[in-house]
Parts: sequence; C-alpha cells; structure tokens
Amino acid sequence: MSHRACPACSLEDVLSHPDHWECSTCGHEWPKEEAPAAARIVKDAHGTVLADGDTVVLIKDLKLRGGSGVLKGGTKVKNIRLVDGDHEIDCKIDGSPMALKACFVKKG
Repeated sequence: MSHRACPACSLEDVLSHPDHWECSTCGHEWPKEEAPAAARIVKDAHGTVLADGDTVVLIKDLKLRGGSGVLKGGTKVKNIRLVDGDHEIDCKIDGSPMALKACFVKKG
C-alpha cells in the first residue's frame, strides 16, 4: 500500500505495481513516473514554428466578436505570447488585448 491518492477518486487505497499505480477502489491506473509535459509547438498558417515575442502578420480579414469591427489582413502584430487553449496567441492590437488563432497568422 502507498500513501498516494488516486487522481480519479482521491481515495488513498492505492496498490503499487512495478511500473504503475492502481486504485483498488475505482480501478484507475496511472504510471509511476509521470511523463514530462511535452512542450507545446504552435505553428502558423504556413507551418513555421512560433515562439513568445515573435512578430506575426494576419493573413486574412478577421471579424471582431461582439462588434462590427474588422482586423484587416496584413496587420502586423508584435511581441506575441503563446498560451494554451483554442486561441493560441495573446497580443495587443492598437492597445486592445486580443486572442488569435495561429492558423490566421504568418510569421513576419
């Protein structure tokens, strides 16, 4: 027995196997050695890898949600920040914070 808690049910009734842990209550199994989180790779519309601080250019006009504004294709965005989620890029355009999808930009 171990003093680890099951990540699925949070009970401490855990069995130790040579390569993994098993919860005897719910049957959930997980590896003993947590795999290191793979670095997320974000690519632009042309397959170029993006990094924090890069400059990108919009490849098409994008409508702004909740208004009638439009971001024009060809707009240059400096000093991007990569984040997790559906919209991979956080940035500021004309002083306004925006979230963009990488498929609508190319590295500039």
